[in-house]
Amino acid sequence: MVLLALESTALYEHLSDATDGSFVNNFIQQFFHHPWNGLRFWDLIQPAFMFIAGTAMAFSLHKQQQQGFTWQQSFRKILKRCFLLFFWGVLDYAVRPKGLSFELWDVLTQLSFTTLVAFLIFRWKNTLQILFCIGLLLLTECLYRYTNIPGFDQPFTDQHNFGNYMDLVLMSKINKGGWVAINCLPTAVHTIAGALAGKVLLYQSEKLKPLVLWGVLCLIVGYALDIAGITPIIKRIATSSFTIASLGWCLLGLAACYWWIDIKNHRRYLTFFTIVGMNAIFIYLFFEIVGSRWFNGYIGRITNGLMDFIAMPEMPKLIITSLCIFTLEWLLCYFLYRKKIFFKL
Repeated sequence: MVLLALESTALYEHLSDATDGSFVNNFIQQFFHHPWNGLRFWDLIQPAFMFIAGTAMAFSLHKQQQQGFTWQQSFRKILKRCFLLFFWGVLDYAVRPKGLSFELWDVLTQLSFTTLVAFLIFRWKNTLQILFCIGLLLLTECLYRYTNIPGFDQPFTDQHNFGNYMDLVLMSKINKGGWVAINCLPTAVHTIAGALAGKVLLYQSEKLKPLVLWGVLCLIVGYALDIAGITPIIKRIATSSFTIASLGWCLLGLAACYWWIDIKNHRRYLTFFTIVGMNAIFIYLFFEIVGSRWFNGYIGRITNGLMDFIAMPEMPKLIITSLCIFTLEWLLCYFLYRKKIFFKL
């Protein structure tokens, strides 16, 4: 969420422009989505978000079970959460300069679907859940490869694939960037796998080894599908190879955090991130809705105006403005943290 907040300030764009033509720019490009076939660091942010939501759900359901919640009571809570996620996800993109718009590409909208699916199969045996995930990926492959709809019969070609066709059906439009709403089908695997990882952390004595083994296995399978030319790694339509490879990185990331924080007990300096994480949904909606439509521009006019007095060069001025916007957003989270105000869905 910290990285997403920094992105919302246009910091990465300014750093990319400032380092254009240099070796450092290759590193900065990792903070942008890959144009199509490939995998960059930034392509892992959304999978990690949906993965850790599944992990958190496992802990939440465990707590509810200890408190004596019935399945029906937990189901009602999940339904309410999914409705709110869907509502805010649609609202995020609903207001456009030309009027209202109905879009289903926001991560919260997709998370509303993946959360519900993960909950409904949460009590299944682990093996059955893994088979269900494989089934979702096979279903995705079949939809893209074998539906053969005229004009949308090129499985892995931008603007001409089954996902684009479904966007026309659902929203009467196609995303120019290649994103598709039915990404919620394969990426449900991320949330289900996150819930399974949560069970490992909750109930298994050996926690690190299974996370690492499954992470490595997913990386091998995901990249092998791409290298062999079977299914390319494409984040924008969440191909099966992308889903599996990104899941591998998520599992290894969780394993690394568990090892560093829980086993090695390195808890210092984490408060900075905890403050944002405790109000993750709030700050996400803030910089997506309020930030992009008013806050960023308002703060930018103030900081740019002040720096004009000292004749600050344009590029440092833009970078400093981005950092000021982020600092104020962090301080907003800090204020809520100190007041013990936590917004939950």
